Amino acid sequence: GTGAGALLLAENYRVRVKAVDFSAEFLTELQERAKQQGLENLIEIIQSDMGKLNWPPASLDLLWSEGAAYHIGFACALREWRPWLAVNGIAVLSEMNYFTTQPPEIVSQYMKSAYPAISNKSQNSDLIKTAGFKLLGIFRLPSQAWWDNYYQPLSENMRKRQDSRDSVMQAVINETQEEMQLFKKHHQDYGYSFYILQAV
Repeated sequence: GTGAGALLLAENYRVRVKAVDFSAEFLTELQERAKQQGLENLIEIIQSDMGKLNWPPASLDLLWSEGAAYHIGFACALREWRPWLAVNGIAVLSEMNYFTTQPPEIVSQYMKSAYPAISNKSQNSDLIKTAGFKLLGIFRLPSQAWWDNYYQPLSENMRKRQDSRDSVMQAVINETQEEMQLFKKHHQDYGYSFYILQAV
């Protein structure tokens, strides 16, 4: 993204932070924000796919990922990223998961196409152990945070484009509205959690 986490880590720990995103636009915004906060010397900007980084083994003390694991699947992210961490290194990963072992049928059917890799917290805990991590904690992201920081800004952008004659744009808007309605009705059944892990 635009580096909110990277800036926070750099400011609080005063150490060099590798900030990775595929979007040049997002990274440009991060660079500008880092300069404004006097943190440009601590932020190393890397335009890349998180699944295709060639970093040395055991070269990271902390890996912080908000939403990136979703793009390659939680199990794949754990497997691919574990070698980068030093022994006892910490990983903080956000992941969409079920909050129940038996989600409603309408939700599970939707997820078959939206995010087939979605699991519940117990299943993710098993994946974590298999990948060589110790689970230190799981913190559920409040549904309101999802609305305030993602769906509300997204809704505003969609309203600006609702009269577009672009068929692809209209399809995206329709799909997103469907997603938002589902989350509104079933936010107690699924959402995001932060997994706090230690490399072992």
